[in-house]
Amino acid sequence: MTKKEDPRSIRTQEMLKNAALTLLNEGVLISQLSVQKVTHRALLNRTTFYLHYRDIDDLVSQLMQDVLHELTNQIEGLIQLKDNNKQIQLVQLLDYLYTQRHHLLILFQLEQFEKHLFSLIKKLIEKRRMNTSIIPTEFYVDIDIRTASLVGIIMWWLKNGLHLSSDYIADQINLMYKS
Repeated sequence: MTKKEDPRSIRTQEMLKNAALTLLNEGVLISQLSVQKVTHRALLNRTTFYLHYRDIDDLVSQLMQDVLHELTNQIEGLIQLKDNNKQIQLVQLLDYLYTQRHHLLILFQLEQFEKHLFSLIKKLIEKRRMNTSIIPTEFYVDIDIRTASLVGIIMWWLKNGLHLSSDYIADQINLMYKS
């Protein structure tokens, strides 16, 4: 039997996470985040913080895990789709990333986030490849190169290209892979 968590504890953890995200969205770097800043923003005391997290790194780790879990679920959903319309799947992924851009831009500061995103995108590309009849001889290298370019495009788009729509970016990605 699993132990139920106290709703007050859940609410307090969410207050601390939201305070940290607010600070990060305001331009505080992850390396500048402190227990004092987070608790001050959350209107909680340091003792309360330490009831829920070991230190600021533990809070940041939990934030990252929450966002990665959500991102993983979204990409896994796209992987499971039986519809082979790659354009629609790509636009759906880009639309989701656009809605989560504030959290993702913060997490781009963490190396493990980019590695996880790379792994998820690679899995999506591999699944698509398995569903096609044409498999190039340079299968593994090609997947890594395509994954790296796609992750790079997504990161650039979220950082610098938001004036471009997800449909436009998906079209450009498809044109790039056709040539």
